[in-house]
This record gives sequence, C-alpha cells and structure tokens, in this order.
Amino acid sequence: MRSKRKKQRASKSKSKLVPRIAARPDMMRVRRSRVHGRGVFALRRIRKGTRVIEYLGDRITHRQADVRYQDKSERDNHTFLFIVDRGVVIDAGVDGNDARFINHSCDPNCESVIDDRRVFVEAVRTIKPGEELTYDYQIGRDRGDPPDADEIFACRCGAKSCRGSMLWPPKRKARK
Repeated sequence: MRSKRKKQRASKSKSKLVPRIAARPDMMRVRRSRVHGRGVFALRRIRKGTRVIEYLGDRITHRQADVRYQDKSERDNHTFLFIVDRGVVIDAGVDGNDARFINHSCDPNCESVIDDRRVFVEAVRTIKPGEELTYDYQIGRDRGDPPDADEIFACRCGAKSCRGSMLWPPKRKARK
C-alpha cells in the first residue's frame, strides 16, 4: 500500500482539547490546477500560522487501508490516504473534504500538522489571493517500490528547488 506521509509536529499535550475549525468558504476554493488535477486556491490573504483546514475522511487502520486498496495498481500515484500514526490512516476518498485537493510542492506554502491524532493544514508563510495552497507530501519510500517509483510519483510543482519526486527521503545519487 502506498500512503502519504506528511511532515508533522508533535502535540504538546495529549490531554488538551483541539478545537474544531469551521469550514471557511470565504478563504479558499477548489478549482482546476496547473500542478495536477484540482487544487485549492486562496480567495483572500492567508496569514502565516493560520490553521487553514482539517484533513477529514474515514479513519481506518493500516490493515483496512491495505485491504481497501489491494487491487489498486502500484503504478497509480493517486491517493487520498494520510498516515496519522502507527494505528490510524485517514482515507479522504471516503467522507473527505476539500483538504484532499491540496497539491504537493517541494517549496510549499503550507504544512500538515498532526495535533491530538487529527491532521490540520497550516500556512507556513503568508499566502496571496489566487495562490494555490500546497504542502510537501513526503510520501514514504518502501523496500518493494518499483525501480521507476520516482517517475510514478513525479513532482510537477515547478519550484526552483523541486526534487523531481513526491517521495521522501530524496533518492540518493548513484556513486561513480
């Protein structure tokens, strides 16, 4: 199974109540993206540090995700799975929200934050109106990846610092 791994910050307190953030239709809109398929775009200025949206979907185990997508081709890079921890995966393909349409970038303007086993997308810099929201998927490499995994998970972000792949860590250069 191929799942998205996201950069995460540890929750400071396991017992604190994490407030829900209401949907903010005035903040962003899903539309066609130049990066890939659909994307999420800012409708207004979003300040650095703003918790933009929660990544929602069916909360399942890793085993359930494996069974659910066992017939999926290993050449298919499209996924709405987000690994929360060793026990929980969020499948935004089932009961997901607009967060599932935020595209990958090697030079993102947002990051994913795991807080109390919930996933949020936060702005890491101020985002201008009309700008596409992105974060680094950091999809984990697996021992059983096909030799062309970097091509299957090719990045199309166009950033100057683009590593060419959504996979993490970056592929080591071959020794000469």
